Amino acid sequence: MSMVSCPVAIPICGIHLSAGNGGGSGPQHLLDYLDKLDLKGFVCHRDDGEGVGVTLTDDFAQRYTPQFDTTLLCQQLNLSTTDKPDDLEREIVLALLASPVRFEFPSFEEFASAVNIRRNIVQNARSTALAFDTEHAERPEDYWNYDLSSGFTVKPGKPLIEALQKTTQPERSGKLYSFSCYRATEYVILLSIAQELAECNPAVLAKLQQQWETRAIMSGQFHDVFLYEYGSMAQPLPPCYYIPGDRLWFRNPDEQSSNVEGYEGSWVFYLGDGLFTNFWKRDQPFTLRSKCVELFHWRNATYRNADGKLLVDDDVVDARVAQSMQDPGEVDRIVDLMLRLRDPRDVYRDGGCIDTTRECARRVRPGTGGLAFDR
Repeated sequence: MSMVSCPVAIPICGIHLSAGNGGGSGPQHLLDYLDKLDLKGFVCHRDDGEGVGVTLTDDFAQRYTPQFDTTLLCQQLNLSTTDKPDDLEREIVLALLASPVRFEFPSFEEFASAVNIRRNIVQNARSTALAFDTEHAERPEDYWNYDLSSGFTVKPGKPLIEALQKTTQPERSGKLYSFSCYRATEYVILLSIAQELAECNPAVLAKLQQQWETRAIMSGQFHDVFLYEYGSMAQPLPPCYYIPGDRLWFRNPDEQSSNVEGYEGSWVFYLGDGLFTNFWKRDQPFTLRSKCVELFHWRNATYRNADGKLLVDDDVVDARVAQSMQDPGEVDRIVDLMLRLRDPRDVYRDGGCIDTTRECARRVRPGTGGLAFDR
């Protein structure tokens, strides 16, 4: 893979677990947990008086996550995350411990829930298959109501978890429902958080159920309520650093084709093992290279229809991608262009498709959770 250099001065920050909140044994629980996953020999930890900080050892990080590239962890460690749930958990934890920003957890239980939600997101995203549509939206009529002011709400008496599974997982409904990629990611995140709440915080799950029976939380408000964004334009994440369960945006760096609705960029989840979601072709998840090539060719499939509307022809994109993928040199050229940090908003110069941030779920445990709804 074409590599983008990351500043060598960035330290590994990993995770920090507080010893407060009456959870003085939390750090020991974390170390016992790492031992159970056979990871204790790959980490170092330091008690700072307020808790314990845990990171990968320098030797392990330099060998398996060079320049914070986590995309080859499974291949290098021979992990099978689809067949072995513990391997998915191992990859999540190793990527967290490799982080260039510090993840703060007020208790071991909150850390465990964060890992569980990431695991849920990966497993639910793998099961999600949808029909791409930026102008129309569908839901199973026996589970959902629609109103312009409240959006799609769950019918009273219909469990939110079941409604979300029916909508996103065709094995449960027998149908592909129409979605934009952004709304699809919201449903997967909501489902994954709800599943963890069912295990650790049923009272908040009940409030979440009431919220979605009243009004859907969407778009910017969804981000504010449910997600924590890490990294920034001022302190960008390394281009190849991803944790399974991250939501992220690949920006379309071509100004003309980015004016087509739905092609401003692409919202996806990182599935681990170097793969990213493809909700429209579930059995063909993207690699970082293939995602770069797909976004690059949007510019070569842009046209105006008879009404003058700017569109992208997906069949042309598929054909151009297939042609490019037969030429490794051409792929390297495209990846070198695209595997760069994106330009700022409204700027189209030399940036690529890689965002400077990632998103993950907020805390959910009783007493330390951060979810609040207004209905």
